[in-house]
Amino acid sequence: MKYHTVICLFMALAACQPEKETPIYQSDAFTLYPDKVVQGDNQAVALSPTHLTSNYKSPASETYSRLVSFKFSINEKDNELPPGKNHWLVIGEERESPVIRFGELPEAAPESPGTYLPVNYEYTFRVDMSPVLQQFEEKGYYEAFDGSRVAKADFKNFYIAGGAEPLTWDFVNLEEEGLQLQDSDGDNIYEITLKLNPYNPEDYKDKEWTLTENLFSRPQYKSDQPIVDALFNLSLEEAILNIEPDSTLRTGAKWGGVWTRDISYSIFLAFAYHEPEVAKISLMKKVKRGRIIQDTGSGGAWPVSSDRTTWALAAWEIYKTTGDMDWLRQAHDIIRNTLSDDYKVLKSPRTGMYCGESSFLDWREQTYPKWMSNMDIYVSENLGTNVVHYRAHLILAEMAKILGEPHRNYTERAEEIKKGINDYLWMADKGYYGQYLYGRQYLNLSPRFEALGEALAVLFDVADKEKAQSIIAQSPVTDFGVTCIYPQIPGIPPYHNDGIWPFVQSYWNLAAAKAGNEQVLNHGLAAIYRAGGLFLTNYENFVAGTGDFLGTEINSHRMLWSMAGNLAMVHRVFMGMSFEADGLRFSPVIPGSYPGTKTLSNFRYRGATLNITVEGFGNRIESITLDGEPLEDAFLPADVSGEHAIVIKMNGQAFGGAAINLVENRFSLPTPQLEQEGSVLRWEAIPGAVEYLVYKDGEVLEKTTSAKLEIPAGEVAEYKVSALDGQGFESFTSEPLRAAPETAVRILEIEQFTDASSLPYTNYSGAGFVEISNEKNRSIEMLLDVPQAGEYLVDFRYANGSGPWNTDNKCAVRDLFANDERIGSLVFPQRGTDEWSDWGFSNAYVVRLNKGRNTLRLSFEPWNINMNVEVNRAMVDYVRVVEL
Repeated sequence: MKYHTVICLFMALAACQPEKETPIYQSDAFTLYPDKVVQGDNQAVALSPTHLTSNYKSPASETYSRLVSFKFSINEKDNELPPGKNHWLVIGEERESPVIRFGELPEAAPESPGTYLPVNYEYTFRVDMSPVLQQFEEKGYYEAFDGSRVAKADFKNFYIAGGAEPLTWDFVNLEEEGLQLQDSDGDNIYEITLKLNPYNPEDYKDKEWTLTENLFSRPQYKSDQPIVDALFNLSLEEAILNIEPDSTLRTGAKWGGVWTRDISYSIFLAFAYHEPEVAKISLMKKVKRGRIIQDTGSGGAWPVSSDRTTWALAAWEIYKTTGDMDWLRQAHDIIRNTLSDDYKVLKSPRTGMYCGESSFLDWREQTYPKWMSNMDIYVSENLGTNVVHYRAHLILAEMAKILGEPHRNYTERAEEIKKGINDYLWMADKGYYGQYLYGRQYLNLSPRFEALGEALAVLFDVADKEKAQSIIAQSPVTDFGVTCIYPQIPGIPPYHNDGIWPFVQSYWNLAAAKAGNEQVLNHGLAAIYRAGGLFLTNYENFVAGTGDFLGTEINSHRMLWSMAGNLAMVHRVFMGMSFEADGLRFSPVIPGSYPGTKTLSNFRYRGATLNITVEGFGNRIESITLDGEPLEDAFLPADVSGEHAIVIKMNGQAFGGAAINLVENRFSLPTPQLEQEGSVLRWEAIPGAVEYLVYKDGEVLEKTTSAKLEIPAGEVAEYKVSALDGQGFESFTSEPLRAAPETAVRILEIEQFTDASSLPYTNYSGAGFVEISNEKNRSIEMLLDVPQAGEYLVDFRYANGSGPWNTDNKCAVRDLFANDERIGSLVFPQRGTDEWSDWGFSNAYVVRLNKGRNTLRLSFEPWNINMNVEVNRAMVDYVRVVEL
């Protein structure tokens, strides 16, 4: 009797136990369940569609190494030590460093000691700045390791930079971050006391989110995955909180205002249909002179940074969701004017692609080798930026067709860009596109993966179906998501490098859905919901290796494009919405791990209110009805009005035959430093390199295991070298080195052809320099005699102290003419605020000159007007002409 009672009790208890929940996604890094996220001891739970809790604890303060790397800086520039060379300390119990002499090369850093610094540890760094101050007094300038000069007149302050918080490698913001050094007693020993491993207990408390905003007028989403429902509502609420009093969309909790690419990518993802009127107002904030504003970017924005045409993606999406003809006419004219200028200033005659910085990846060394100046970035031809230019031209053609305007020219230009992308950037051996073409006179392909560009190439049909499926299956993805680039760059802290951005992940997910790759899509959706669930907000980025929101260079919660990506997963993936000029098409893509019924009610589309139900999973529709009647081609015409019910039944079939390339997060080797000694090229051996690629004039000349190469004497050629590791990953190439005999190089002092400036700047060549601006020297003619007809390389030495080298909008732009033939546009990017004695070179052109007398002309043309408009200014020192 007793035995029978025990058995019955056991069976009753067993019956009361809930069934073990089936994960949506599971890996060694984390697990996503329908109602929660689990990552080690961290857990987030959806208690209801309007209530989330999380006990997430950042590991950052627990793993703060005692090995600290750093450099010192003059004027917030990386000008103390060569790239890859840093000072280092293993901090024990002491509270101050020994005195370090500025510019003195350190020994190689040791391995990390495996021990960690206590939180809030006060420490004083000390540096002897005598080498700089002595040169200021003796020479009037300090000459850095690379030959660049900092004029005494341009000197502002000394700083410290580094990779251990609160240090940062973001040189241009060292002042803002409070990292200026001080000499309190005039002995040339500069110091700063910092609190290392900063720790705020508030950041480590359990958190919860409960809906506080009224979402009654917004779309309502419900599914069998409560974590998705709650994060959809959280994102809707954060979107409401980001609407400013002037009816624009704020960029993020920490960053006010409207930024062109941020708002544009966000509108395309979600806000064209969620907030169309607010989206219009936001876009019009980014228009000046009837053209799109490039409001951020290296060296003074456009044309170094050239992805302002993301605006066209957003404007077209607004038209497709609203059908507003007035908006279409207005947007058409703005895009037409913008593309007209871009065609003249950005187009490469060799490849058909457009020049300029990587779209959104606008923090120089985060995605480019450190040797690349802003001029070099202008010269580069990037995957993502070119896909945007391609799509912008097609959008303008479509707008023109609707308005009865000429359109064929735009289609032809678009096809030329597309051809260039596929001819020059596709890597058949890897199965995806390369990152960009880069170099100086001769460009070669960087074989790194660039997630946003790859995704856009799939979404906008730059890649054909076969290539699209290859891109999604073969591209590397890591445990916590798709990284912005791959492999990562060594020695560069997480942000774009070694970082995952949810908005990029969202575009990647849309591309995976379009390509029909269930494994990649399932992984990508989990990456979105892990971060949103554990962090209880839409952060901008997180560290690729740890998945942590702490540890990147800068970050903010409530980021517009991150929340837009979260919303887009419901509308564009699960509901399968695709907006077209004349209607709304449905094509849901639902992995088998997201089964059940999904409903989206109160969705406003033009004159209609839609209540949409999707049943089951798969990427093929079995049946679709509108108010109980079959909906032909799963297409809802744009003239629909009133309230309607749409029911979609999926085919319930897996579509997961394609592969996923899930990899560990790897770093490439450091960039070699190339030097010439007579007829020998030398570079320092790179630890871990199995061989080196030597490039001559953009093509691989030789593979070698040596760290030197003899070259022919007396030739004119451009050399670069890169390092290959054992896995076949290639480092960035070294800075291009031009080998040329002295007899091949001619200098034309520009003050010979017009009046020299009287401004008190230094470090120039010859008898002076010439100022160019909106008012001064709008056209300068220079006479040049050459002994024989042929090709010559022409560039200009210049200074531009109108703004910092990382942002602002005062890049000077002019056109070069030779013998009255237009050659192309020259850029003179900013080099540092008020640093008018810091000289560099413009981009160069190969010019065919006649034997004897030739005329070169530097001219200010209408399409050279920059983003500032009022300030388009530079000092020009000389013209350099190299016989090729």
